[in-house]
Amino acid sequence: MWPDCDKTVIDMVRDAKQTILIVDDVETDVDTLVETLGDDYEIAVALDGPTALESLAPNPPDLILLDILMPGMDGYEVCRRLKADPATAAIPVIFLTALTEVQEKVTGFALGAVDYITKPFDIQEVKARVTTHLALKAAMEQLARQNTLLAEAARLREDVERITHHDLKGPLGVILSLPQLIAVGGNLTGEQAGYLEDIEEAGYQMLNMVNLSLGLLKMEQGVYELSPRLVDIVRVIGKVVAELASLRRARGVSVELRREGTPLTSDVAVHVVGEELLCHSMLSNLVKNAIEHSPAGGRVDIDIAPAKDGFRALALRNLGETDPGFRERFFEKYATHGKPGGTGLGTYSARLMARTMGGDLLLDAATPGETTLALCLPAPRT
Repeated sequence: MWPDCDKTVIDMVRDAKQTILIVDDVETDVDTLVETLGDDYEIAVALDGPTALESLAPNPPDLILLDILMPGMDGYEVCRRLKADPATAAIPVIFLTALTEVQEKVTGFALGAVDYITKPFDIQEVKARVTTHLALKAAMEQLARQNTLLAEAARLREDVERITHHDLKGPLGVILSLPQLIAVGGNLTGEQAGYLEDIEEAGYQMLNMVNLSLGLLKMEQGVYELSPRLVDIVRVIGKVVAELASLRRARGVSVELRREGTPLTSDVAVHVVGEELLCHSMLSNLVKNAIEHSPAGGRVDIDIAPAKDGFRALALRNLGETDPGFRERFFEKYATHGKPGGTGLGTYSARLMARTMGGDLLLDAATPGETTLALCLPAPRT
């Protein structure tokens, strides 16, 4: 008449069909459901609650159609036990009932049921509700698998970043010490001294990248633990400009630091609140980007504004207009324009770091022929 419960639950998954367990003590109702669903799904049947619960262990079904009014253990109690067991809690339960009272339905939903099918059955309704909830279950399972894979990928990426961070810092320390040792020996031509300067600059840039690699991942995930301190932004800018000396010479571009339009010397301290490493890497990206996009013989202006409303603003301005079609993508990850070999991470990571420190970075392209980046960082309390 209908499949034997013990037999079909043990072997309910065949030919990639989804499985449905029907729990109902009324044979005519069971017959109707088996006839309606049997061609599309594997069907198992239990005539009472205890049998249904016992049949689940070998291979839980994808969906349970559960009658409420059964002798002994009713459908509510069966559902309560299903949801209390972690092994079966995720199986969607659709109640079968002749009851029409709202409170009966509310009780079922409170126990964890996903839907109701009212007796006597409408065949099209049965098929539609079963199809919908099996599709939802499959989608949720796929999403859970994807989330698991993403979590594993994130852990793997973090492990790789951590190993890279550890393994590269030792050799980099040696590389950074060599130019200073060679320079102490003297007897260098101007060209040789320039080469040493280039090596040192590249080494420091790589060291900053290594130091920040794991931090950027955590910033993207929103789990970076910021350690805010007072940072002399003038000193940081001076260091960045010095590190970019070879690029400035090659491009013939000067960098001018100002406060409210007045030239600012490196011995004047101006403080923001953040992390010095983040400020250094952020400004290194921005100043380097401005130099590279300036015309030969041009100038990059960095203007520091007074603190206002708890923040201090810096404007980085260079000649050279940002392409209008690229402006909306200016801060997107991996977005590049007019820079062969660029990674598309400079402005993206700079804004990520600014926001991590409680500030922001915006593009101002309102002035024709110029590009201005407005950097806002928290100012110390006065």
